[in-house]
Amino acid sequence: MIELVVISGKGGTGKTTVVGSFAALAEGAVVADCDVDAANLHILLGGKVVEKAPYRGSETAVIDQEKCTACGACARVCRFNAIGVGEDVYMVDPLSCEGCGACAHVCPGGAIQMEERQSGWIYVSRTPYGTLVHGELLPGEENSGKLVTQVKMRARAIARDEGASLLLIDGSPGIGCPVIASLSGAHAALIVTEPSLSALHDLARVAGVARHFRNRLFLILNKADLSPKLADRIRKEAERDGMVYLGEIPYDEDVTQSQVLEKPVVVHSRGAAATALRRIWERLQKELRA
Repeated sequence: MIELVVISGKGGTGKTTVVGSFAALAEGAVVADCDVDAANLHILLGGKVVEKAPYRGSETAVIDQEKCTACGACARVCRFNAIGVGEDVYMVDPLSCEGCGACAHVCPGGAIQMEERQSGWIYVSRTPYGTLVHGELLPGEENSGKLVTQVKMRARAIARDEGASLLLIDGSPGIGCPVIASLSGAHAALIVTEPSLSALHDLARVAGVARHFRNRLFLILNKADLSPKLADRIRKEAERDGMVYLGEIPYDEDVTQSQVLEKPVVVHSRGAAATALRRIWERLQKELRA
């Protein structure tokens, strides 16, 4: 099984559009949406949720009032002002608690325990284009890199059970923890970029992160016709940096229309963008087999 992660240096380059089209063209791949801070691939692929499991990725301090001596050590050490006192009773505000555990460490009476709390959900859906696994963080929750790892582990298990030859992962934009978790253990990384100065700058950063994991690097240039000079510069830099340039996608309003209809563009359209994506997919298959 090949594990391919699709990433981008910045948001809005068309990463999810590419993943949705590849999922439709692959016919039977298992897909994981690891952009857990703003997962939206399930909207594009549709389908029905068949499994929903809680994700517990953080902890909250809990004070045992029977053991508490009201010494105040916990409140003094808490840097987040999450522990307050009222009538000589110390209490934890779970919304302010960051789960660092400092209060439990200093408590002389052992009255504070760290308890896991639910931070989100992990979903498994059956779509017309294969099985999709995606995560959702609850509002205000962090540790998205840990949730990405859990989503990937569930997707890998399903891919093995189904005998899938491809695990297709929609990663997060940028170079933060979710991207690092997405790239870990993958065979190849496909970067989607666009012809803009900010995208060019972020392309270099995300490519550097992917190389750290020794991923084979591929590149797609989306909306290439919006700035031919920058597009040419990106092609040259990609070739110089050893990336495999798979091709470019022109600006096409059919992409927006397909999103409105909640369908991959290769399913909805026979236009320029859909045609380019089919060509890119064919070349990618050959490169992955090689």
